[in-house]
This record gives sequence, structure tokens and C-alpha cells, in this order.
Amino acid sequence: MIRRNLRAVAASTLIAASPGAFAQNAAPSMAPTNTKPQAAEEHAGVLKSVQGTVRLTSPSGATRLARSGDAVALVDRIDTDADSGASLVLRDGTMMVIGPASRLELKEFQFDSTTHNGGLIVSLLRGSLRMVTGLLGKRPDGIRVDTQTATIGIRGTDFIVTADDKS
Repeated sequence: MIRRNLRAVAASTLIAASPGAFAQNAAPSMAPTNTKPQAAEEHAGVLKSVQGTVRLTSPSGATRLARSGDAVALVDRIDTDADSGASLVLRDGTMMVIGPASRLELKEFQFDSTTHNGGLIVSLLRGSLRMVTGLLGKRPDGIRVDTQTATIGIRGTDFIVTADDKS
């Protein structure tokens, strides 16, 4: 069921995303709706699609409901409810589709749009994630996905990860 819902969110996101969303210097197609504007260096990416109830939690613990067009900070947690999902496009062109009943922490994101240097570390605490890597995925050790039972080093691919909530 989760995999089917994740594929549906992924398919609708891929159709809705503009080709420019995957360019190296992609700017959000619309300004954040419930956050103040941020410089490109202050955010990791933009939520392109939000379905159902999705929450963004900052490292300070401040939680807000997410909407399409919201900027996602360099270190944020994304939580989706049982019938919810979201797609996130990072500044390097990486696309992540977060499935229902998921919790994803963006632990680290660094990207230099001139040199394409940087790295991405995400932690999938529960639920499902589909990722299509961008420019960081072309670098050895550019992307790492942590789950409670495994760590995955990624180099340029499209994949789905699921993690059961063991806590």
C-alpha cells in the first residue's frame, strides 16, 4: 500500500515538476507561502508538492504545516501523516518524494552551484523515500541515506528506501 501511494505521489510530482526544477541553479517556481523569503544559501530546497498533512520541524523544535512552495532549511525534519506525502527538490536538482507515515531528517546539505562540491546526508527514521539524485549524486560519497538498520552510500541513481518504525 505504501509503495503504491509513494509511486502515485512520485508520478504526480514528476508530471507536475517543470523541466527547470531539475537545473543546477533551479529557483523555486513560486515564493514560499508561509515563511519569509530566504537566500539560496539559507535553504536546501523547495517543497514542490504537498498532499495531506505534512509538517516541517526546525532544529529548535518549531513545527509548522508545510505547503507547496515552502523553502526547506538546511537542517529540517519532514513528517507526513498516514494519507500524506510530499516532494522536495534540492538546489542541486535532487528530487525526494516522501511517502505516507514517514519521518525524514535532512541532516546535512552543502552545495556550491559553481563547483558542484558538497554533500547530502538524510536520515529516514520511518516510512518511505524515493530519491532521484542530482549533481551531488555524481560525486563519490556525495549522498548518504541513513536508516535505523543501514547506511546507504549513493552515486547517481533513482531508488526507493523504506524503513519500519522500530521505536
